Amino acid sequence: MSSYRDLEIYTWGKELAIKIHKMTLSLPKIEAYEEGSQIRRSSKAIVSAIVEGYGRSRYKAEFIKYLTYAHAECDETILHLKFLHETDSLKDKSLYEELSSSYDQLGRKLNKYIQWVEDNWNANP
Repeated sequence: MSSYRDLEIYTWGKELAIKIHKMTLSLPKIEAYEEGSQIRRSSKAIVSAIVEGYGRSRYKAEFIKYLTYAHAECDETILHLKFLHETDSLKDKSLYEELSSSYDQLGRKLNKYIQWVEDNWNANP
């Protein structure tokens, strides 16, 4: 792998962050500034942590640390989605289910990748 751009978790996380951003544009005004802002930041932080970790991938422990941050941000994004859905701010149930399922899958992929890095990564990726 020559770049973080080659990672499925990066490309998928970026696509999902864009979907989240666009979804928040249709939220009620109060939520666009409150919960909408939170979910935009957490969804984008997943991808940012992957990129930053890859930049430090020469140091395996640093890479794993940032991948763990990415996983935590993924969990936070799922929580914000639930808040938006349960407060009826995100009324589109199918969009909620699609995003929720996608972030669940991304979290599983992050876990698997973290495990792979722990077991296989060397100092010269």
